[in-house]
Amino acid sequence: MKHKIYIVGMGPGKEEMMTGEAVYALEQADIIVGYTTYLHLLGEHFREKELRATPMRQEEKRCRICFEEAEKGKTVALLCSGDAGIYGMASLMLEIGREYPQTELLVIAGVTAASSGAAVLGAPLGHDFCTVSLSDLLTPWETIEKRLRAAAEGDFVIVLYNPSSHKRKEYLKRACDILLSHVEGDRVCGYVENIGRAGTRAELCTLTELRDRQVNMFTTVFIGNSESEVIGGRFVTKRGYRWEE
Repeated sequence: MKHKIYIVGMGPGKEEMMTGEAVYALEQADIIVGYTTYLHLLGEHFREKELRATPMRQEEKRCRICFEEAEKGKTVALLCSGDAGIYGMASLMLEIGREYPQTELLVIAGVTAASSGAAVLGAPLGHDFCTVSLSDLLTPWETIEKRLRAAAEGDFVIVLYNPSSHKRKEYLKRACDILLSHVEGDRVCGYVENIGRAGTRAELCTLTELRDRQVNMFTTVFIGNSESEVIGGRFVTKRGYRWEE
């Protein structure tokens, strides 16, 4: 019989914003493994479970713990924020999983920050969009810059993940400078901090204003396309529907 590991996207954090499938997977698990902050967000519902935490930047160790516990016969859930397959741990787990052919890996979809943040702002993702992470920990800045230019030239709505950190305080400004060389400064933008958590904060601004805003690693940034606008205080990217008023 194969061992089983659920790779669970928990969404923004609170249980009301998890999918039913994610809640079910966590309920089935004997042990839940995750980054310390994510385990704290789980709340009381899963406190009776065995919990194993590792700090940030110990992603491979976290994965190995999952496989080791599964080989002991435990049903394991690896907890990821947002969606496990979008800047999450699913890809690494599937890579390492080649070493553990007797372990079944089940990827459980979650609500990514692009979706949950968009809902707070209005409807910024009403048309084609792309996501770009500004973290150069695993991706060279040259590649990030090329993707930003391509997104601007393609007139995509752009969602920026990981826009800032203690070591990358100027990265959002750098990204805005790249975009401003391709698009107008009054392009509609918005950002949401602590989506679905205590202290959720949302702001609308222009691209020029965004350049000088201070954000943190818990912020998701939205940059509109040429058709985006503010309607009734909400960030809207029109799909192109036509109707008679």
